[in-house]
Amino acid sequence: MKVTTKNLSETKVEVTVTLDQNDLKVAEEQAILRLSREIHVQGFRPGKVPAEIAKKNINPNDLASATADIAVRRTVPKAFDEAKNIPLVIPNVDIVKFVPGEVLEYKAVAEIVPEIKLGDYKNLKVKREEFKAKKEDIDDVVARVRSAYAEKQVVKRAAKMDDEVVIDFEGSLNGEKFEGGAAKDFRLKLGSHQFIPGFEEGIVGHNSGDRFDLELTFPKDYHAEKLAGQKTVFNVLLKQVNEFILPELNDEFAQKCGPFKTMDDLRSDIENNLTEQNKVKSDEKFKDDLVNELVKKSKIAAPEVLIEDQIRFIKQDIEANAKAQGLSFEDYLTQTGQTEEDWKKQIKELAEARVKASLALQMVAREEKIDVEDEIVDAKINELKEVYKKSKEALNNLKDNNVRQNIKNRMVIEKTLNFLVELNSKAEKPEKKSK
Repeated sequence: MKVTTKNLSETKVEVTVTLDQNDLKVAEEQAILRLSREIHVQGFRPGKVPAEIAKKNINPNDLASATADIAVRRTVPKAFDEAKNIPLVIPNVDIVKFVPGEVLEYKAVAEIVPEIKLGDYKNLKVKREEFKAKKEDIDDVVARVRSAYAEKQVVKRAAKMDDEVVIDFEGSLNGEKFEGGAAKDFRLKLGSHQFIPGFEEGIVGHNSGDRFDLELTFPKDYHAEKLAGQKTVFNVLLKQVNEFILPELNDEFAQKCGPFKTMDDLRSDIENNLTEQNKVKSDEKFKDDLVNELVKKSKIAAPEVLIEDQIRFIKQDIEANAKAQGLSFEDYLTQTGQTEEDWKKQIKELAEARVKASLALQMVAREEKIDVEDEIVDAKINELKEVYKKSKEALNNLKDNNVRQNIKNRMVIEKTLNFLVELNSKAEKPEKKSK
């Protein structure tokens, strides 16, 4: 077997393989064995026909085709291995020359695991960014809690922002009603931006009992294509105005919110919670920064096939989130004002960054011999079975060896990332000088 390699790009190679008489002889013997099971020769049981007799009774074209197929299948992995390349997908094979019993030449093209030149991952020089709980952050949480305890009170005055109003409304385009454009006894908090621009603002200044028209225009990027950019008229009846009465910020209020005696206790608890949240935020950002720096320091080419896979995974996540809201991927595209082609171009950069990060972390795992034991993978799968116990499809997927391998790969990546965090956290802290 003679093998020559041509690099088509950093991530794609073309391997040319030439097989001689000896290579083809082995393949032909296997082809005869395979085809002999399908022929019937008088005096022999099916599958028991001797090779020399079977060959005489096999269609020559069928024998040549089976020989070529077996020869290619046997030698493609060896050819890429000899060329020191690892295919990411099944290679695309094109037979260039085939003379049965004499020579077979073919070309095999495939995306490969690229050569990765790993940067110095032991000293990435990334500083951890600390997020402290500021006074204004605590004030914001207190304000939200206070709003949750607000009491509504009917008022006999003109509506203003932050009030709740009870309304009947009916919208029309060119005098015609449209689907979803009407409701009765609808409760709307003014300033919540639930409606198109101008609707809530148009209610401000009106009193309960007022009936009025609002002449508005739907935004050009409105999710319902038939309404986008269209002029409309909403006839509104304001039936009630409710004012939110906020409680006093005192110790009595703090006691309503939980096991607190004073406002200082409540604010202290909020500060502790924000500190914990900020620590998680800081840890996640540190991980992201470490991986970004590792990729920047390394030489990594992202194979197109892996980028396409990552785009597909991102799309599946979006589809799942949209489905949970009763929407489709097409609805998502409409809401964001994109075509699928626009979305794909936009998301490709993110997909490429994820692929490079994954390849870099896999290389670190290989260098450091980081692995996850089978028992730990089994425990994770059992945990997932419990989570998805009501989904037969998910449970069946968890039995798939490929799915198991993907779960293990993600666990190895996570373990490697934690290794980098620990390694570079030590490097981040300056050593104390002895006195």
